[in-house]
Amino acid sequence: MQLITRTALVSVAILGIAAAPPSADPRAAQEPNDAVTTVSFKAPDGTQLKGTYYAAAKPGPALLLFHQCNSTRASWTTFATAAAARGFHVLTMDFRGFGESEGPRFTNDQAQLATIREQWPGDVDAAFAFLSTRPGVDKTRIGAAGASCGVNQSVQLATRQPEVKAVVLLSGGIDPNARQYIRNTPSLAVLSAGSQDDGNIVQTMRWITSWSSHPASKFVEYRDAGHGTEMFAFEKGLQPLMLDWFEAQLVKAQTTVPAVAAPTAAAKQKTVVDDFWTALETPGGVAKARQIYDEVRKKDKKAILFPESELNLFGYRVLQEGRAKDAIVIFQMNVDEYPASANTYDSLSDAYLADGNHAEALRFAERALEKLASDKQAPEEFKQQVRTSAEAKVKQLKKGETE
Repeated sequence: MQLITRTALVSVAILGIAAAPPSADPRAAQEPNDAVTTVSFKAPDGTQLKGTYYAAAKPGPALLLFHQCNSTRASWTTFATAAAARGFHVLTMDFRGFGESEGPRFTNDQAQLATIREQWPGDVDAAFAFLSTRPGVDKTRIGAAGASCGVNQSVQLATRQPEVKAVVLLSGGIDPNARQYIRNTPSLAVLSAGSQDDGNIVQTMRWITSWSSHPASKFVEYRDAGHGTEMFAFEKGLQPLMLDWFEAQLVKAQTTVPAVAAPTAAAKQKTVVDDFWTALETPGGVAKARQIYDEVRKKDKKAILFPESELNLFGYRVLQEGRAKDAIVIFQMNVDEYPASANTYDSLSDAYLADGNHAEALRFAERALEKLASDKQAPEEFKQQVRTSAEAKVKQLKKGETE
């Protein structure tokens, strides 16, 4: 079944989630401080956006921080305060529709999705422009950090503003444009983090980081830390780690190399993830991608060449192009990598059905139904959709056997 997983719905910035009302006034956690001010700036369409600006004591680099979609800018207060003490000028903002920013509060995912795609980029650029003009900000050394639906916004900002040299990504996904930018921009350093108790986010964050060829890029994995900036409460070392990393990239590292020009082939060190997806996307390259997958699995069991949802979506794209045999290979890799997922079996069943192999289509539809009870990752609503899809195929195929 073609899907977007629960983690993608919650975490991928291009989709977002309905906003939960903030539990407290976003200014409540801030102590009175002349260097900490509530600020306003306007989006391109005139929408008033609110933020908090933390001024450092002297000129230096800057950070722009984006909250997750069940929170507000207040979720970054402790980190922003510590960053300002380290010499960073920091701006946190409430996305439109959240906290103190103007904009309609969302009642469904589709409405929010349209706003995220069409209006948030302009809002983020307005925040960047505001930050860049603050006294003491070195606009050649800027970093961005995002949690959950703020993750994609952080990378997308870098695609438009080459002054962004480093990004921290907490528990969220990115769209293909952002992924391609990381892939083609070795000058962008990426630090990501995720927790094992947060759906399949560990696989997603490890995969995103694998696209980067910057030597300082890395992924940090936690066990029971929750989602996004919620991890700060459970993993006390995360904020200092992020601060040290930003300091290394924006203060100590050489950051004067222009980032506007496309990197040459010699300048870019290809990663195994890059090799895999290059093969997968090349006409006639699916078998080569399968070979790379098998070789990597033998060498490194923890390597993530693809999250389940990404390969599933790619497989259906191939299937819609009429390449059923290639789709079978792709979906089989997803089964091999994510054998506990009922949906991987149902998708493979679809590919065999399209290829005219009814016996294998029936076998994998039945396997999907068997796996539903033990599938712990998928939410019940989605599992019901998989059940409906698999049962329909089983009924159709068994009826064909008796005719």
